[in-house]
Amino acid sequence: MTEVLGRRVPGSPVIVALDVADASAALSLAARLDPQLCRVKVGKELFTRAGPAVVEQLQRAGFEVFLDLKFHDIPTTVAQALRAAADLGVWMVNVHAAGGRRMLDAAVEALTACRRPPLLIGVTVLTSMDASDLAELGYTETVAERVLRLATLTASAGLDGVVCSAQEAPALRRACGEAFALVTPGIRTAGDDAADQRRVVTPAEAVALGADYLVIGRSVTASADPVMALNAILAEISGDAAR
Repeated sequence: MTEVLGRRVPGSPVIVALDVADASAALSLAARLDPQLCRVKVGKELFTRAGPAVVEQLQRAGFEVFLDLKFHDIPTTVAQALRAAADLGVWMVNVHAAGGRRMLDAAVEALTACRRPPLLIGVTVLTSMDASDLAELGYTETVAERVLRLATLTASAGLDGVVCSAQEAPALRRACGEAFALVTPGIRTAGDDAADQRRVVTPAEAVALGADYLVIGRSVTASADPVMALNAILAEISGDAAR
């Protein structure tokens, strides 16, 4: 797909999660943000309600879009879905690394022929999960061990990086190299409610730990002034963001 594993895209590390109910709310929020200061994420709820049209509208507004649908299916189905995402022109797309080697190989192959392939990222362990969740599913590994196993599988399959908690970033950086992109949700500013997230860090902590991209939702979108909240986050990490 790319000659350099884990290619990174210059610009702000912040990806604002537009986890809202419909296109109108997403576009209204995006209109208050500056595409020079952040990218945006379109997830399952918004995409299911609004479809590809909302992605195209956000792109026309100047935003690079992370299509966060976490594809996890048989190899052929995932490959076809990724081709469709590439046709939309999205900047980043993801698949569940737990889909296994054949699915990951099919994902990479599907994007190889694309003129402008999106970054292809593997999801390791959701940041809403902790050790008790893994144990209930029958895994004997710790969260850190499982994340490392899935990240190294992802890297060996040729994907561009992984979604992980920033808490796991130092170990993944050592194992997968400097070029491997680390995308970290579970970001909360000091004092914010962690809600359903378990493995959370602040923006500054995430960057200091080695994260490349920070997916930030409620700390911006639930703020009375999203623009001020975004600017405060960028100011917080600006001293640590240069890598």
